Amino acid sequence: MFREACTLSLWFSCICLFYGYGTYASFYNYSTTTQCLVEPLESLYGGGIIVNPEFNNNTEGWEVFGQGKIERRLSKKGNRFLVAHSRRNPLDSFAQKVQVEEGKIYSFSAFVQVSEGTEIVAVVFKFPNREGIPGGYVIAQHRCWTLLKGGIVANFTSPVDIVFKSKNRAVDIWVDSISLQPFTKDEWKSHQDKSIDEVRKSKVRIQVTQGNKTMANAKVSIKQTKSNFPFGCGMTHVILTSPGYQNWFTSRFQFTTFSNDFKWYSTEVVQGREDYTTIDAMLKFAKQNGISVRGHNIIWDDPNMQPLWLKSLSSEDIGNAAQRRINSVVARYKGQLIAWDAVNENLHFRFFEDKFGENASASFYSAARQIDPDTTMFMNEYNTIEFSSDEQASPVNYKNKLQQILSYPGNANLKEGIGLESHFAAGQPNLAYMRSGLDLLGATGFPIWLTEVSVGKYENQPQYLEEVLREGFSHPAVQGIIIFAGPEISGYNETVLADNNFKNTPSGDVVDKLLHEWKSATQDTTTDDQGFVDVSLFHGEYEVTAKYNVANASATLSFKVTKTNPQAVVQVQMDT
Repeated sequence: MFREACTLSLWFSCICLFYGYGTYASFYNYSTTTQCLVEPLESLYGGGIIVNPEFNNNTEGWEVFGQGKIERRLSKKGNRFLVAHSRRNPLDSFAQKVQVEEGKIYSFSAFVQVSEGTEIVAVVFKFPNREGIPGGYVIAQHRCWTLLKGGIVANFTSPVDIVFKSKNRAVDIWVDSISLQPFTKDEWKSHQDKSIDEVRKSKVRIQVTQGNKTMANAKVSIKQTKSNFPFGCGMTHVILTSPGYQNWFTSRFQFTTFSNDFKWYSTEVVQGREDYTTIDAMLKFAKQNGISVRGHNIIWDDPNMQPLWLKSLSSEDIGNAAQRRINSVVARYKGQLIAWDAVNENLHFRFFEDKFGENASASFYSAARQIDPDTTMFMNEYNTIEFSSDEQASPVNYKNKLQQILSYPGNANLKEGIGLESHFAAGQPNLAYMRSGLDLLGATGFPIWLTEVSVGKYENQPQYLEEVLREGFSHPAVQGIIIFAGPEISGYNETVLADNNFKNTPSGDVVDKLLHEWKSATQDTTTDDQGFVDVSLFHGEYEVTAKYNVANASATLSFKVTKTNPQAVVQVQMDT
């Protein structure tokens, strides 16, 4: 049973998160991911392959890692947990050695606390003769048990030590309810498919009537005309002069991000001479073809991505120039974009913070919001879900920066979005780490977009691209995906989807397959004895046509399927 931390009001969400349905605990219900608990909950999956996950058998299965000491302790309420103390190095803690198998995905979880203050604690997978691979992070607090989630994908069969890390050697690390659960890729995909059915589709009942009479055995055809999930592709200015690129793009995508043309260094090459000609032409093309556009970006925090003339200015003049930039570009395109990447990569870089203090990014958000309050303003960052060794951009640090921006005076009601670039390197993506990051950030309630998806050049690039896209689409917190890819002529050279003749590459075949798979196929069916048809449809816009040959009657109706209406009834009324 649950320990006291799971109060009555949390009972159902705890059931979903830690026990799930069937054999798979719901990683998609992230409502308790960031909660502070007086006592930890029970181990997920009963600990999986972990020996003694709740320390009921003293320290069996666990040993000291590095220097320092470990001991089992008992809380006032009788809960047993493990403590690493007298630590001299960041990795001094405790470890358990387990065997991982090549190709399997290992989902990790544990409840963590520290002896004082607040510290970032990581789980590290230490393979023999290799550097440790971080598998997840948590902001651990004193007097509070917080869930650490993460994991790895094993690239080879090997023993591995599971170790905990804190850079502050003065704090003791407390851990309880540890779990490491393996999944095959087929099992992982089946979980993705189940989630897609639950979060991207709704059940719809269609009834065909004529006057007051229900029409049994009427022929019904249901056709999707538009998808509600934004699955788009980056766009470069080359599209303006290439009919082939235009046809390739418009036949597939209704959402885009201009890859470089909105950036400050593109629109103001010479100080004081703004040129929006290219953006205006691209935006006109997008509007003519029903393509929605994300604005990328207003300000970039990378010192190497500023207009060349900016760096020679005084700090005061840089501040004035940045304000003019915001006033100009945001006002010009107010109401024409579905989003802004307001400040780009402000976890990795701090060009403006170094000049104007820690609230520089927050002040830029405030300025943009005052001009365009109805457009969602995104943080946009790389390595947050794609590279676990980059602690600087980890999900916990992303969340901290987000909270800092929102706490700035006037930003409390900011329409904020979470932009995750998702530039995956060549090689197997760590889907367990990706999912745990989406869980943690999804718990904020802000919309998540994968904004610049790409996968490094590699013989298995098509497979890995599909795995990343499926993971994103199956997660309920993800509300849009843009891939930074395209035909060879577009200039995207990391993930190429078509050659110069616009013939698909294998990665292009993956994208086309998913575009088709994530759209309801036209369904031709017949009503039952009560005039009903029951179907499960992807969220989007539809057209239904009903025919009754005996009476030579027919009718056509348009309707929408949304996640806010999980059991819709659509009535098709035939003329008498």
